[in-house]
Amino acid sequence: MANPKKVLNDPKQVVAEMIDGLVLANDGRVRKLPNHAAIVRTDLPDSKVALLIGGGSGHEPLFHGFVGRNMGDGAACGQVFAAPSPDIIYEAAKVVHRGKGILFLYGNYAGDNMNFDIAAEMLEDDGIDVRTVRVTDDVAAAPPERTHDRRGIAGDIYMIKIAGGAASELDTLDEVERVARKAVANVRSIGVAVAAGSIPETGKLTFELADDEIEIGMGAHGEAGVSRQKMKSADAIADELMEKVLSDLPFRAGDEVALMINNLGATTMMEMLIVNRRIRQILDSQGIKVHRSDVGTWLTVQEMAGFSVTLMRLDDELKRYLDMPAESLGYSRM
Repeated sequence: MANPKKVLNDPKQVVAEMIDGLVLANDGRVRKLPNHAAIVRTDLPDSKVALLIGGGSGHEPLFHGFVGRNMGDGAACGQVFAAPSPDIIYEAAKVVHRGKGILFLYGNYAGDNMNFDIAAEMLEDDGIDVRTVRVTDDVAAAPPERTHDRRGIAGDIYMIKIAGGAASELDTLDEVERVARKAVANVRSIGVAVAAGSIPETGKLTFELADDEIEIGMGAHGEAGVSRQKMKSADAIADELMEKVLSDLPFRAGDEVALMINNLGATTMMEMLIVNRRIRQILDSQGIKVHRSDVGTWLTVQEMAGFSVTLMRLDDELKRYLDMPAESLGYSRM
C-alpha cells in the first residue's frame, strides 16, 4: 500500500504549486510564463543558440530544476508523469529563442516525442529552426541495435549539462546539435528499484513489488525492467548493473568516463556511497578512468527507493562542456 502521508494542499494543484515554489527558490534567476506551465531564465543573452528541455513533472528536480547558466534556457512542464502539451512547448520555445535556432532535448517517451514534434512544426511555420535530440540511455529498454527505442533516464542530466555548455559557447545550431548527438551516443544507464513510488493525485503505487523483491532495469515511471529478483547485497546488485552497462557501448580499458549514481527518491546517501565504492572497484579492474563522479538526487519517482547508474564515455570536447560551470536549482557545479 502506498504511503498516504504527503505534504500537499490540493492533489490536483501539485504541479502549479510546485512551479511557484521552484521559481521562488531560484531567487530571481528564472520566471514562470503567464498562463503556461513553463519556466525560462531571466538572464538570457540577446544572441545564443537556445536549449529547451522538458517533460513530465514528478521527477524533480528533472527537468524544470535544470534551467540556469550553462544548463537549459527553459523547461516545458507536463503534469505528473505526463508530457507537456504542444502549446506549452511552443510558448516556452518562443520566449527562449534568441535568433539562432532552438535545440529540443528530452527523454525518449511517446507522449513527449509527439508533443515536442507538433511544437517543432508550429515553430518551423514561424520560420524558427528547431532540432531535436532525444535521450536514449536506458540499456534495459531495448537491445543495442534498437537504441532509438530506448527510454531516457538519468543520462538526461549529463546531456543537459553538455548541451547547455555547448549552447552557451558554440555559435550555430548545427554545432550544438552535433555535440549533443555525440554525447547521447556515449551515455548508458540502468536502474534498480527496491520499492515502488506513488502518484500524488491518487496515492496509488506506480507498480507492485514484493517486500523481498527488486526490479532490475525498470523505467522512470516503473515500466518493466529486464528481471525481477529476490533482494541481494549492494555489491551483487552493482555487479549485475555494471555488467549490463559496460558491455553495451561497450566501454573498454583506457576509456575515461563520467559516473553518476542517481537516487530515485527514497534511497539514502549511505547506500549510494556503498554502491559507488563497488562501482569504482569494477571500473578500476577494467582499466576505466573516472574523470568525475556525481552522487546525488536528480531524477526521482515520488519516493521510489532505488538508484540508477550512468556512465558517459568522454573525449576532450565532451569533457570541456561537462566541466563548464553550471548553476541551476537542481544541479550546480563550479
